[in-house]
Amino acid sequence: MVYDIRTYGDPVLRKEALPVDEINDEIIEIIDNMVESMREAGGVGLAAPQVGVSKRIFVIDIEDGIVRKVINPEFLEFSKEIVEHEEGCLSVPGVYKKVKRPARVKIKYTNEKGEVVIEEAEGLLSRAFQHEADHLDATLFVDKLSPVAKRMVSKKLQALKKESEKKEI
Repeated sequence: MVYDIRTYGDPVLRKEALPVDEINDEIIEIIDNMVESMREAGGVGLAAPQVGVSKRIFVIDIEDGIVRKVINPEFLEFSKEIVEHEEGCLSVPGVYKKVKRPARVKIKYTNEKGEVVIEEAEGLLSRAFQHEADHLDATLFVDKLSPVAKRMVSKKLQALKKESEKKEI
């Protein structure tokens, strides 16, 4: 099942996601639907809050042959080196801006089989881990923009917010 992706202005995107206590059939179904939804939308990652599920889950497919199904992630290390790259987000359609993030990360998470995974990442995978984990903490990439960059996209964000508010009615 393909989920609708919530967009900027939807309150669920500003709510901190809750930990997953048990990996059961419902959680597996949510994850499988998230993978399908991410692919349908053409994204490289998707966090549960983006589909209206306030759980600490995200999926990533950077086309390296591995679909990462991440539950209750925890960052263990961030590199001191900071890199700036353009980001976009399925929940902020049409907005692409450069964001500064640590170049490399070490992350610990549980996969859909209940196995604990520790992974070191750099490049696109590192950025995707950080971007999706931000969603779980109610942070969007536009929150990380400089004041000047924020002003440049403010009209687009206001339009998205109005559109999102119309959907709630």
